[in-house]
Amino acid sequence: MFDPQLLRSFVAVADTLSFTRAAEILRLSQPTVSQQVRKLETAAGRQLLVRDTRRVALTDNGQAMLGFARSILSAHDEAASYFTGSAMRGRIRFGSADDLALTQLPKILRNFRQLYPQINLELTVAQSGSLARRLRAGQLDLVYVKQESGAPEGRLVRRERHLWVAHRSFTMDPDGPVPLIVYQPPSISRAAAIDALESAGRSWRITCNVREVNGATAAARAGLGVAVFPRTMVPETLDLAPAAWGLPQLSEVDFVLLDNPRAARAPIEALVNAIVTSR
Repeated sequence: MFDPQLLRSFVAVADTLSFTRAAEILRLSQPTVSQQVRKLETAAGRQLLVRDTRRVALTDNGQAMLGFARSILSAHDEAASYFTGSAMRGRIRFGSADDLALTQLPKILRNFRQLYPQINLELTVAQSGSLARRLRAGQLDLVYVKQESGAPEGRLVRRERHLWVAHRSFTMDPDGPVPLIVYQPPSISRAAAIDALESAGRSWRITCNVREVNGATAAARAGLGVAVFPRTMVPETLDLAPAAWGLPQLSEVDFVLLDNPRAARAPIEALVNAIVTSR
C-alpha cells in the first residue's frame, strides 16, 4: 500500500524535522522530498506533517505513521538483503569512532553479519581524526566518524547539537572558570567547548584530558567538571547542565560515512545502507 521510497523520505523528514536536511541525507532535491511526502499523505488520506516557513512538526497521524514506516522499511530491507545480499562476498575494513561504536552500532553490525555472512567485516575503533587519516592512507575501506557541521566530505547520516553535561551532584560557580573534561586534541567536542566559551567571554580550565568516551563519562561521574556530548550520546548517568550555569550554546556535529574509492563498491554500499536506514 505504501511505497518504501515515500516512507524513507517521510522518516528522514520526521527524524530531522527539516526538509533540507532530509534531502541531504537522502541525496535528493528538496522539492523531490516534499513531493514524496505529499504523495504519502495522499495515499494515507491523512495529514502527517505540519509545516510552515519556520518549523516542521508531526501530527498525531504522523507519529502513528512513523512507527509503521520504521517497521515496514525494516521488513522491506531485511527481505531485500536476504534475497540479494546473502551471496555477496568480500572484505570491509571498517572503522568507527569510539562513542559511535557504543551506541546503536553493535546491533547494526550484528544484523549486517547475519544478512551477509560471507562478507569478512574487520572493525577498528578509534577517534575520528585517527580513522580519517587511516582511510586516506588506504588502511581502511569505510569509516563512521564525527565532523564539524557542514563539512563537504562524506555521506551525512545525521546532525546533532553538542550539549553540556555533568553529574547531578556537581556544582559550579557561575562566575568562575568553567572546569572542562575534554578529549586530547584534535577533538571536535573539545574545540566546540573552548570556542563557545571564548566567544561568550567565559574563562575556563581543563580539569581532565581523556582519550576515549569511557574516560569522559567516568570523569564526569566523578564530578571533575562538565563534558560535551552529542544529544543522542549523553550517558544515562549524566544530566544536562542547568541553565543557571549560563553556559553558551554549542555547535552542531555531523555523523558521516567516509569511504575509500578504491575499495570494492558492493560490500561498502551494503554496509552504508545498513547504517543509514537504521536511524
